[in-house]
Amino acid sequence: MLVTYPPDSVMATPAFDPEAARVEYLARLPGLAELFEPRNPGTHTTDTIDYVIVVDGEIWLELDEGKVGPLRCGDIVVQNGTRHAWRNRGDGPATLVFVFVGAKRA
Repeated sequence: MLVTYPPDSVMATPAFDPEAARVEYLARLPGLAELFEPRNPGTHTTDTIDYVIVVDGEIWLELDEGKVGPLRCGDIVVQNGTRHAWRNRGDGPATLVFVFVGAKRA
């Protein structure tokens, strides 16, 4: 899966419609969007091993144990059932490639 994250500042503008974003997530990410925590936007946990490659821009990975980042082009993250969120604190978009493999949580 190829995902481009806009800067977090986009979601803080008055024009951002969280309900429209939720509907789009549900349509584009069935099975994943339902895992997002309502009280912690973007935070989720999956029953997968995730291989993530940053292909453009800069992104932060937010974990229960703290934040990892900034991650830049060529950086790779591997997770197994980790509760996390991706945050784009930069000024431009960040594009990541995801490969998910079904697994039990660590």
